[in-house]
Amino acid sequence: MRFITRDTDYALRAMVLMARALRQEGRKVFTVEEIVLEEKLPKVFLRRILQKLAEKNMLLSYKGKSGGFSFLVKPARISIANVIRVFQGEIELTNCLLKGKICPNRPECKIRKKIKALNSRVVKDLENINIEELSE
Repeated sequence: MRFITRDTDYALRAMVLMARALRQEGRKVFTVEEIVLEEKLPKVFLRRILQKLAEKNMLLSYKGKSGGFSFLVKPARISIANVIRVFQGEIELTNCLLKGKICPNRPECKIRKKIKALNSRVVKDLENINIEELSE
């Protein structure tokens, strides 16, 4: 089982790089090519990933020769949980399905109760880790 998908990983790596350069150098706009070279990420995937972050109002997209991407939201306000939700949906450690249908034992299932409590702690921890913190 993989908790963080490739798209989420690439998005986090790109935004951490951007936040670090913003903090250290005051740089605000980053081209896909710059991020690809620095992070060794595939350009075709990264462009799509950054565009999706722009659609979700985390980044701004600038078109044209001097185009690129910048933060729309401060890096300190973007959590790992936010990024996971963009690419993977809600964070759920179990969906309680049995042969494609909701498990009939769901209401009294002790495993589900434990997993839901664990899920809540995981989500809370992921919401408390932000891009700014990761860039330090």
